[in-house]
Amino acid sequence: MDLKERFLKYVSFDTQSDESSTTFPSTDKQLVLLRHLKEELETIGLTEVTMDKYGYVMATLPATKGYENAPVIGFISHVDTAPDMSGANIKPHTVENYDGRDIRLGDDCWLRVEEFPELSFFKGHTLIHTDGTTLLGADDKAGVAEIVTAMEWLVAHPELPHGKIRVGFTPDEEIGRGVDYFDVKKFAADFAYTMDGGMEGELEYENFNAAGAKIQIAGRNVHPGMAKNKMINAIDIACELNALLPLEQRPQFTEHYEGFFHCVGIKGSVEEAEINYIIRDHDSDKFEQKKQLMWDVVNFLQRKYGEKCLTLTLKDQYYNMRKMVEPHPQLIEKARRAMIEAGVKPQVKPIRGGTDGSRLSFMGLPCPNLFTGGMNFHGRYEYASLTTMNRAMNTIINLVRIWAE
Repeated sequence: MDLKERFLKYVSFDTQSDESSTTFPSTDKQLVLLRHLKEELETIGLTEVTMDKYGYVMATLPATKGYENAPVIGFISHVDTAPDMSGANIKPHTVENYDGRDIRLGDDCWLRVEEFPELSFFKGHTLIHTDGTTLLGADDKAGVAEIVTAMEWLVAHPELPHGKIRVGFTPDEEIGRGVDYFDVKKFAADFAYTMDGGMEGELEYENFNAAGAKIQIAGRNVHPGMAKNKMINAIDIACELNALLPLEQRPQFTEHYEGFFHCVGIKGSVEEAEINYIIRDHDSDKFEQKKQLMWDVVNFLQRKYGEKCLTLTLKDQYYNMRKMVEPHPQLIEKARRAMIEAGVKPQVKPIRGGTDGSRLSFMGLPCPNLFTGGMNFHGRYEYASLTTMNRAMNTIINLVRIWAE
């Protein structure tokens, strides 16, 4: 099966995760694709293929003769798609030899170069896009397809020397739980790469430090005609809290290494309200300062409206993997070389987000992130360059050879 056929097969599975779920995986439909992957890995000739009770699929490509002592390298991608938009009944469309112009996705829905200027990079590429009613699922089924297709190629070409290779597929990455039960010891790799990046050439070993904040607000509702000095409007307090956080530190005003406070949800009534944030920063000191500012704002409002009026729950989610990857510079050097040999210009840059690899790095498996060719993740404007996907697959093949040298 070629890369395009495999990718289109994978995006036909609805694997949306659900952050409100208390199960793991958060949705049973992810298991359908994971079971399919287990069977497919067995069919193409991998060994030690397993799927545990949590849904994690792992498999081995044995070392070629004489290279059994080479470092064991892993490749990992997630199967779930984001809760932000539907991942069901995806209708992908293919554009051959993209001409660099605006692309019509569907009725009154366009992928415009003016709004997405990076489209100009992909002129001449083969692109796959949505019909404007769903996301595409390139995040991260592009990575899954690239790994499986690379393994199939390697099985068919035993003349290429390599050490033992491990592959792993995870659920629930999009809701921050992807490696909650991932058995690093069982995976038994010395180093690994997540195939979960976007733009061609991305090579990432820095990500945000991340926390989530939930503020529950208890108001007091009385008839508005008799409300003076009595009513406490929980909605007003939520809005006031949001206004007290620095405007310039919202995600739409930040880039590169700049962190942010992002309000991801607000709901409620006069009687009670809830407002949720994600807090991000690459710098650990600035990350701690942002968390402290959230506490300071809540404490100020507690003094103003009463201590029991606001309750803050603030939890760390993941940390910057740079600390864990930098002691192993060969991880980055070999990835650079593998990209160059695949005709790709490496772009070392920080991730303005997180991956399974960030948590895995702190679990003892240093795990930087590589590009897949998917773009505009999590929404109707998502697309993927099949041309870049093939280069990502070739980067994997180059990497396994380079690590055996």
